[in-house]
Amino acid sequence: MAKYDQLAGPHNLGKEASVVDKLGDRYDTPKTPLTFDITNLKNFVYDMEHCIKCKGCYWVEHTYNPGMSFPVRCASNLWNDFDAYGAMGKMRIGLAIEEGRLQWTDKLLEILYACTLCGACDVGCKRNLDLEIELSLEALRVKAVKDGAAPLPAHKKVVDNIAKKNNYFGATESRTKWVTKDIKVADKADVLYFVGCSSAYVNPAIAQATAKIFNATGTPFMLLKDEKCCGNTPFSIGMFDEAKKMAEANVAAVKATGAKTLVTSCAECYRMWKVDYPKMLDIATEDLGFEVLHLIEFADKALAAGKLKLTKPVDVRFTYHDACSVSRLCDPWKPYKGERGWMGMIYPGMLRRRGRQGLYAQTRNLLNAIPGADFTEAIRIRENAFCCGGGRGTKEAYPEFSKFAANHRLEEVKAVGAEVLVSACPWCKSNFAQVAKEDGGSVKVMDIAELIAASVEI
Repeated sequence: MAKYDQLAGPHNLGKEASVVDKLGDRYDTPKTPLTFDITNLKNFVYDMEHCIKCKGCYWVEHTYNPGMSFPVRCASNLWNDFDAYGAMGKMRIGLAIEEGRLQWTDKLLEILYACTLCGACDVGCKRNLDLEIELSLEALRVKAVKDGAAPLPAHKKVVDNIAKKNNYFGATESRTKWVTKDIKVADKADVLYFVGCSSAYVNPAIAQATAKIFNATGTPFMLLKDEKCCGNTPFSIGMFDEAKKMAEANVAAVKATGAKTLVTSCAECYRMWKVDYPKMLDIATEDLGFEVLHLIEFADKALAAGKLKLTKPVDVRFTYHDACSVSRLCDPWKPYKGERGWMGMIYPGMLRRRGRQGLYAQTRNLLNAIPGADFTEAIRIRENAFCCGGGRGTKEAYPEFSKFAANHRLEEVKAVGAEVLVSACPWCKSNFAQVAKEDGGSVKVMDIAELIAASVEI
């Protein structure tokens, strides 16, 4: 599989690069510098130019979909079926923006930001062309901010909250108010729990369940004394410089604690720490100076080692939502600088981030180990899962889109006969729960931390 990953696709030559190098030299093909720096949209002109509008970004490939009831992977383009709302349209818009043939308008900004950057289009494209669609979309948002067209008014409120109160919500109360007397927090430990804004203020049950799991496994853990927002929203809307400063400050704060492992129960925080911080700092994930884990990974390791014992039956029929940032978006980051030449080949070859290193097996190990629970898979799973619609700045500016996406996914939950929808992100939980309540639905929503904790005997 590793060999296949390295060689698959017209732009991934790995070990065979030397052969193509010779061919390129033979035909005297000029090579141009190549980097995946999202601060310059020019770096992705090749990717935007070579979209062939196959709509692999829109449809779940038929070999992965057992029927036609839920065949779509792109929430944005399902919400508005005009091609501009799909990756194929945004690639052409990106080219026109870069070439100065389009100017920023309210409608264009809606097309750009009524999108959760969920990565479905990116993994779909990488089944065929190995184009960097996700990075192109991120670069396009950075361009919008640089040009003064963004952030949008709704996003400015969040950014202002973070700047003034160091959290997404602008909350003034203690960030550790979720800590109850029965939770043991160490002053110093190898494991640092990064709680995140949502679990700290809106979904405290997730933080409490996570702490319960740490305590049940006999794992000492500490908290940052002055934890701040991870910067997910500023980064996601294209405020690269501001997000980079937050990344630098947060990484320095964790290093100062001496922690060897950072664990988070928030998928968005996980992606930021593991992928986007290294991306902004121009380093590899492995060079952060500490390990980054989602609670899923921690719990799976503890289960395998016999430290986590799931013995209490949980009588519920549930399905699992593969949150984007613990599935197709969390492959480790590694900077790339090289050249592009003959037939679009890149030198040296590289392993593309195809969404295959998501937390798929680990999650299902845990879910299948819970006694009494009846786990049924959704129709669209793993890297093909349909986004909840609530993340990366979308819900703030386009709540109607977020509601549409959540409703569509909840219909899929009903179709497989599940009573409970389980996810691994507090933002997914909030959006699903809100929409289910507003529409009077019968589906209950839980976080995986809560489900695991419910099966732990204390």
